[in-house]
Amino acid sequence: MKIKLKPIARTAVSIAAALMAMQMSAAMAQTAPAAKADGTTLNLEEIVITASPTGRSKMKSSDSVSTVGQEQIARGGAVNTAEILRAIPGLRSESSGGEGNANVTVRGAPVSAGGGRYVQFQEDGLPVLLFGDIAFGTSDQFIRTDFTTDRLEVVRGGGSSTMTSNAPGAVINFISKNGRDVGNAVGITTGLGTKLNRVDFNYGTGLGDSAYVNLGGYVRQGEGGAAKTGFTSEEGGQFKASLTKEFDKGYVRVSVKHLDDKTPTFLPVPTKIDSSGNISAVAGVDPRKSFYINSGLSRDVTFGKDGNTVISNPTDGLHVVSNSIGLEAKIDLGSGWTLEEKFRKSANSGRFIGMYPSDNGNSVPNSFSGVLFNTSLDDLGNMFNDVKLSKSFQVGEGKALATFGMFNGTQNVAQTWFWNQYNVNLSNANASGPINTGWNTFGGCCVRNWDVQYSVAAPYAAVSWENGPVTLDASVRSNSQKASGYTIAGTKTGTGSTAASGMWDASTQKNINYSMSKTSYSVGGNYAIDKDTSVYARLSDGFNFSADRLLYGTALDGSSPVSFNELKQQEIGFKMRRGNFSAFTTLFFAQTKESNYEATTQKFTSNSYKANGLEVELGYKMDNFRINGGATLTNASISNSLSAAEIGKTPRRQAKVVYAITPSYKAGDIEVGASFVGTTDSFGDDANKIKLKGYVVTNMFVNYQINSKVSASLSANNLFNTLGYTEVEGDGHAARSVAGRSVKASLKIAF
Repeated sequence: MKIKLKPIARTAVSIAAALMAMQMSAAMAQTAPAAKADGTTLNLEEIVITASPTGRSKMKSSDSVSTVGQEQIARGGAVNTAEILRAIPGLRSESSGGEGNANVTVRGAPVSAGGGRYVQFQEDGLPVLLFGDIAFGTSDQFIRTDFTTDRLEVVRGGGSSTMTSNAPGAVINFISKNGRDVGNAVGITTGLGTKLNRVDFNYGTGLGDSAYVNLGGYVRQGEGGAAKTGFTSEEGGQFKASLTKEFDKGYVRVSVKHLDDKTPTFLPVPTKIDSSGNISAVAGVDPRKSFYINSGLSRDVTFGKDGNTVISNPTDGLHVVSNSIGLEAKIDLGSGWTLEEKFRKSANSGRFIGMYPSDNGNSVPNSFSGVLFNTSLDDLGNMFNDVKLSKSFQVGEGKALATFGMFNGTQNVAQTWFWNQYNVNLSNANASGPINTGWNTFGGCCVRNWDVQYSVAAPYAAVSWENGPVTLDASVRSNSQKASGYTIAGTKTGTGSTAASGMWDASTQKNINYSMSKTSYSVGGNYAIDKDTSVYARLSDGFNFSADRLLYGTALDGSSPVSFNELKQQEIGFKMRRGNFSAFTTLFFAQTKESNYEATTQKFTSNSYKANGLEVELGYKMDNFRINGGATLTNASISNSLSAAEIGKTPRRQAKVVYAITPSYKAGDIEVGASFVGTTDSFGDDANKIKLKGYVVTNMFVNYQINSKVSASLSANNLFNTLGYTEVEGDGHAARSVAGRSVKASLKIAF
């Protein structure tokens, strides 16, 4: 299959090839710095910078912290961003949606609105989006890992509630290579049994006079992995670049990113449940690979934000575009003062198209009624700036650090919804229709358009004190949010069946104009029993403000209070290393209060939750054998609800145990490894009537080091083709499973 490279992607690959050739032909190979630790024994001395006023090692930190390096990412067999997170203790990541629309939460906090309400995805220390649970526009859609990714840092609880906004549960920070890192390479990946071609590259080098540059990204074309969509459903790429200049007192860095990528949208497929609440597949449907858009459905006519007809191609699936430019600087001002600045402006947009079954085929033999979620992401652009001033000084016999910062940002949330309804064949995905246009689908509830800008101003302060084995810290943040804009609904006019036979109804327009403020805090302490053992404790109270999830459920003109979400956490942790063995364990307690409004059902919820549990992260290495593992044990319940019958029940999709184990063994030039990612049983609904059975997904890899520069690998995701449901509709008519088996081969050339 011939890869059609877009101009910017073609340029990116050309740059990489030219730079590699120049370096090799000119024999300018530099002496490589010492390789970074790869995380096999948790790297407890690694300095973590995420959600922290200043970098501090894991061993001295009073936060629950995990890091994942590029080598660990490769070993885990992840096929998208959300799958990487399944190996992080404390996080619950449902990655069955593909390259976006993942549900991610932490420590028993509920997944009640989709996305990642209580976590924040960051890229190089700034939010990807201000809100983690925007409908059809989740943060993970605008993040891609490739050879430019240096590592992930994940902070749970602790500083996440005060060192950033709208992240009371956790911060997930994707940190890019900056040109000084080992990792210059070109990689080629191809699918086995499915069509996939992908090229990754990264190049970093010094430019002289303490300056260095990093260039990298990927391009790809494929047909959707295990789903085998039968057409080019994956197409696009990413290009990232940064230029850094160091000087005696600090550094300045400028970075850019261009992402333009199309991937299939995986939504639930038709299923059924028995009298005991067990889910089973409908005849002719394989939930691991069934996909209900094909090349025969190449045209969907919708109603646009300007009132005109819009024609889109459903095979585009999830199409996201992100262009950003960033500035980062750190300056030593002398006398213990340090100034740090981070700025980024991003233009984010796209379209989300996926087929959702509104029934499971009972109404029409051998077919189901499918609603095509066609949502235009008109504008998810943002601009963020975080500046902080720190002062180090002596207090008694200890060292103190005080930090004062200011975070400002704007986030646009503009979307247009118009969902047509089709008859879809269960076995071959052929669709006929539309049998209903968006004016009538779901009672005409979801012909919607909104354009709202959210601004946030958040001053914060943190202080820490370290004296011998003792480290104490406290932080506070005042989050103030303003929102302005409008929402409007559509009204059908006339009797025509086309999308254009309607209008935006001015009588439904609702102006958005409100502001709200909340103050978060966190206090903690760490005690080093010896150089290889420490304990810590922390108390935090954080808040999350909602965006579009509130727009159609309540007055937002400032005339009444606006709902918010609160997450309180208490944690006690223990860290130790003994030779080649390391352990990081945390006992946590969490209480959540939240309010929701669900657009399609027009249902309000106002619930409280409580959870307690244990996070365990272990690492061990013996000669050529290594193993990493993580597990989270959670006991969660609904403590208050508008539905009295749900009080005391287990929140939907919350298993007692989730875990990931990754062993590997190296013999000479060959390394063999696997990852086992599993969950115990859970419930698919808050009434605890539908069961989601536990499962284990096995991923395997084999690496062969051909020579010092060239390596080859073979990897399989979901090797045993396990069926594992991650979510189900409340009546059981549709559910979503993890993807079935997919296999790929890669060749990597380092230089």
